[in-house]
Amino acid sequence: MSGARINARKEGAIAMPRFAANISTMYGEMKFLERFAAAAASGFGAVEYQFPYAFDPRDVAAAVRECRLPVILHNTPPGDFEKGERGLGILPGRQAEFRDQVTQAIDYARAVDCKKIHVMAGIWPPGAAEEDLTRIFVENLRHAGREAAKVGIDILIEPLNRVSVPNYFLVKSKQAIRIMDEAKVPNLYLQYDVFHMQIMEGNLAPTMERHLKRIGHIQVADTPGRREPGTGEISFPFIFAHIDRIGYDGWVGAEYNSATDTKATLGWFQPYRGAATLQRVS
Repeated sequence: MSGARINARKEGAIAMPRFAANISTMYGEMKFLERFAAAAASGFGAVEYQFPYAFDPRDVAAAVRECRLPVILHNTPPGDFEKGERGLGILPGRQAEFRDQVTQAIDYARAVDCKKIHVMAGIWPPGAAEEDLTRIFVENLRHAGREAAKVGIDILIEPLNRVSVPNYFLVKSKQAIRIMDEAKVPNLYLQYDVFHMQIMEGNLAPTMERHLKRIGHIQVADTPGRREPGTGEISFPFIFAHIDRIGYDGWVGAEYNSATDTKATLGWFQPYRGAATLQRVS
């Protein structure tokens, strides 16, 4: 832990968690490249986003330099999003395309010095056997891990809920851990999204504590509705204190929907804003 954050704790400030704004879901009232500066103005310590591929990586990098926030995470391309694709990681016959996507994701990550890439699993094809899809996913993760490791990048897999993403393949933390154990990829971690896991399995606090060493990133939104913390059924003051107590030292991505007036949704963040400033410069 950095000196600035230790001092903040001694002085009684809130030094954890470290919050990043997901600018694919937040600041929807602005154009994408304007959202970097908005996140910085709001006091976040970092940004993440889902799919930067509609933009020239040089333009994304320029926005990053201007806002002076690190980019901590983005996804591999989803495939044909309009046709319902949500990643190619498990899809039979698409391995070559998947490898091209990994290369593209790494190129975009290197443009902004992003060190984590979420490798999307994909939608379960009708009639396919789970063991066959798992085998393809493991092989693809081994390839992604090797390529990412060459440039110091970690890869992550994230269970999603099947209410928001019907028929998604990866839906439980235990399933993700089994796949990680089978893949044996040193730079592969679990991306644990509180919103998705509250819907699919609950037991948020003990699950995060049990898998702490395997978790490379945490994301938050409330349920129902995938809105900001404090609007639904999850006790986020407890969750945030628990994340601190168990010693999670990574970023927590605020990945909630705010189509308009994002500033009005940031009441939950105010107790942490000063700590975010310290963390950004530490």
